[in-house]
Amino acid sequence: MTPGSNIPLSVPRVVVDVSAPVRLDVSGLLLTESGKVRSDDDFIFYNQPSGPGVSYRSGGGAAPDAIIVDTGSVPADIEKIVVTASPDAPGQTFSGIEPTATIRNADDSTALATFTPPQLGSETALIIVEVYRRGGAWKARAVGQGYANGLAGIATDFGVTVDEPAAPPQPAQPAAQPATPPQPAAPPQPAAAPAAPAPAAGAGAGAGKINLDKGRVNLQKNQTVSLVKGGRPFLTSVKMGLGWEPAYRSKDIDLDASVIAYGPDRKKIDACYFGKLAILGGVIQHSGDNLTGEGAGDDEAITVHLGDLPPNVTGLVFTVNSFSGQRFTEVAKAYCRLLDAGTGQELVRFDLTNAEPRTGVMMCKMIRQFSGEWEMTALGEYVDSRTVRGMVKPGSQAL
Repeated sequence: MTPGSNIPLSVPRVVVDVSAPVRLDVSGLLLTESGKVRSDDDFIFYNQPSGPGVSYRSGGGAAPDAIIVDTGSVPADIEKIVVTASPDAPGQTFSGIEPTATIRNADDSTALATFTPPQLGSETALIIVEVYRRGGAWKARAVGQGYANGLAGIATDFGVTVDEPAAPPQPAQPAAQPATPPQPAAPPQPAAAPAAPAPAAGAGAGAGKINLDKGRVNLQKNQTVSLVKGGRPFLTSVKMGLGWEPAYRSKDIDLDASVIAYGPDRKKIDACYFGKLAILGGVIQHSGDNLTGEGAGDDEAITVHLGDLPPNVTGLVFTVNSFSGQRFTEVAKAYCRLLDAGTGQELVRFDLTNAEPRTGVMMCKMIRQFSGEWEMTALGEYVDSRTVRGMVKPGSQAL
């Protein structure tokens, strides 16, 4: 195919995979007639791998990532699915990289068409193809439109909420020397109250406090969200999903997710991990060990029945350790997300944006307030420990 050309789709289910000499992140956006997503749920990628009629498939570094489109299941108000690609390495451009999109029959992998965008250079993200509805039939078009501001630029253009990190404080400028002798100082004025920190984009925030009133919250490091809605605790059971992938071309990594329960004195009560899949009479349960990190979606999950936790459990710290000994600089896309265990609705997400060459990380903590409600804080603090045993003291200090 050449830029702008299109083909009719002769099969109802297609896969669009995008290959290159380096690892690429591939994603899909479901767009309405307005050219926008209906909500952030229409952005399909490695941390949100499924949507109505569209899903993400990880290649795990050995094969290209792909977007799968089942045209028969796409909602009637969706006009097109845009497939994007961006280099996995931060800041890398498409200069010297020739990505190729292959459109295949999802049922037998037969290639229907291929497209290699020409003359790429400083672009850091690319709309490579789109699958669209026209006159009751489905077609695929070669696009090849590049963006210099990465996948965030594409997502923002199509209406997805993208969190931007807070700007670093600017150094104070030295005061100019007075040209005339100083005058007596005026009486001091009372200091203004400090401004409340700005909430993350997409977060429902009250007066300086993030809550869930406006839907899913994307946390940045050290931000806290109150797990209440409309002022009332509404969660009886939650699931903490933790995920990761091996960095490009690295070997499989055996990471282990755990949760440590603490009392009001910050002393460990118990820990739930791959070797102890249920604690506190089954109130906290672990999904089991994932030895590689391969595959889309959460790699390990821990379910907590908040309403049944004993009163002496006042703090929970969720951790991930590299049992196989590799450092977190060899891990890609580590994240945690909190879901309503009853409905599966994602409530809170925290993505690790910086890695350190250490073997353990405290992802987040949950603390019971005097009112009975729970608050979750993103941590992202690294520790040298290959097992949950070594996380007990750092976790206590983090509470």
